[in-house]
Amino acid sequence: MNTATIEVEPMARPKNPFAPRQDLKIWIDGELFPAQEARISVFDHGLLYGDGCFEGIRIYNGKIFEEEAHVKRLFESARAIRLSLPMTPQQVKDAMHETMQANGITGDGYIRLVATRGVGSLGLSISHTANPSIIIIADRIALYPPEVYERGLHCVISSIARNHPNTTSPRVKSLNYLNNIMAKAEAKEAGADEAIMLTTDGFVSECTGDNIFLIRNGEVSTPPTSMGILEGITRDVAMKLARKRGIPVHESVLIRHDLHVADECFATGTAAEVIPITEIDGRLVADGKPGPITRQLIQDFIDYRNRD
Repeated sequence: MNTATIEVEPMARPKNPFAPRQDLKIWIDGELFPAQEARISVFDHGLLYGDGCFEGIRIYNGKIFEEEAHVKRLFESARAIRLSLPMTPQQVKDAMHETMQANGITGDGYIRLVATRGVGSLGLSISHTANPSIIIIADRIALYPPEVYERGLHCVISSIARNHPNTTSPRVKSLNYLNNIMAKAEAKEAGADEAIMLTTDGFVSECTGDNIFLIRNGEVSTPPTSMGILEGITRDVAMKLARKRGIPVHESVLIRHDLHVADECFATGTAAEVIPITEIDGRLVADGKPGPITRQLIQDFIDYRNRD
């Protein structure tokens, strides 16, 4: 019996509007690749299992912001997940500067520094992998537009609880961000800018990509690391700037009620820097405008990151 051969045209892939710039150079394990040629294996455990860690780092005026602190946190995250990085901290710093130079970044920009477990067999064992990989992307980053800093973020308290510290600790900046992603998606579906996450016991933890602060009676409060937060580098800078101004700063266990009765509220993070929060669950924070202490800390942060 004759059989006809049927040729099937490959499915056309729609153009990706979020694709990287074609002239971007990506650093992978000691070599720079054009963005369209930058590849990792489908057997890399970073892809298969989210087994790895990363840092998001800002560049201001051609200088890597809080470089030492970010590299230190990467190595701490790696150590916490038993990942032995194939480079020294100084080699990582040198590679970041090489990637910046290759991409002509002399002003402001952003670095995504990624460490993966590397290529391995299918399965969860960390001993069935080859060499860990280091990936460095130096590019621009999408930021909140200026008008959001004027009106402040509108937030909702997410129904999705923050990972318990006795799971994978949120202090590890791991490649698995599904907990945060699902809470962010919930906020967007509710028409909000951001979600505030609570612990499994109902205490305030953090936003999906930022740490959270509130101000009451002239004093600043923020959840401690035991509440399942990432120990943010911008968080540490904001606390230091507030104390420098003589503003009391407390790491305090907070509940939903504390957010609803705050005089001011703001968030801190690599991309957001210091940004006001003016609405939570449809309730205005005080008069619904960024408060004076928040505005002062925003300016202090700008001055700090622009210092020589």
